[in-house]
Amino acid sequence: MTAPQTFPHADPNLACAADGTVFRDPSRPQPRRNVRKALRKFGELIKDKENTALVFEIYEALPSKHFLPRARALTLSENGARLRTEEPALAPILDDHDALRKLPAGSVAHAYCDFMEREGLSAAGLVAESEKTGRPKYDDLVQWYGFRQRDTHDLMHVLTGYGRDALGEQCVLLFTHGQSPAPGHLLLGYAGAFNITKQVKSNAPVFKAVREAHRLGKACPPLVAMSIRELLAMDLADARQKLRITPAYWYKQCHEIWRSEGIDPYDLLGKAMPEKKLAA
Repeated sequence: MTAPQTFPHADPNLACAADGTVFRDPSRPQPRRNVRKALRKFGELIKDKENTALVFEIYEALPSKHFLPRARALTLSENGARLRTEEPALAPILDDHDALRKLPAGSVAHAYCDFMEREGLSAAGLVAESEKTGRPKYDDLVQWYGFRQRDTHDLMHVLTGYGRDALGEQCVLLFTHGQSPAPGHLLLGYAGAFNITKQVKSNAPVFKAVREAHRLGKACPPLVAMSIRELLAMDLADARQKLRITPAYWYKQCHEIWRSEGIDPYDLLGKAMPEKKLAA
């Protein structure tokens, strides 16, 4: 496979893939941290948990210093070139349930379809939510990498077993941070967990659950660097074993305790506060 194009002493952002796609478009603005904006948007999200677009605004306000080095390492590698050729965009692959259902029963693909159909979700829907921020698009490797991270969110739910309840969403966010450290994941995950403990009087070990999710994410190889087609074709139990994703003990303990206390884990704050939509 042809190696990426690099030039001595040149701006590393202008390195190109073999097909000529630049790593980082020169017109792409430099990321700027705005903690005040992130906290304000988080407050809005607490009040309107169905507004997923706010999640993307929080990420934008809290850029990770590790994002570009990770993106560069993958996109300018032979593995990255292969993935870009085989999987230029994940949403069309993930939303083709007819094709996914042709894979063996018990596969990640079947579990993914079951999850998405049960929850009324689509990969295209997540794309649409992210585009509500109005951010411009750039035909560069950074964009491909960022979209790939975004589009694997619901796959993480399936692989980990975390549901779309409030705690399940915080756990997936911290699992994601374990894979790809970013301040936005930390804010949403831990502040969201704190909000649960503040709003719901219970003995449930919420922070043990989210810390466990963080550890699981660190132990799992980064999904963004894997062939998603190959992962979807794997048996779900085999995939979890290969990825070192063990059962989420404390998450399940929280659900059991809440139910014993007469609390619905999927409606922690009542109908006026539909937590299960947080960060979907």
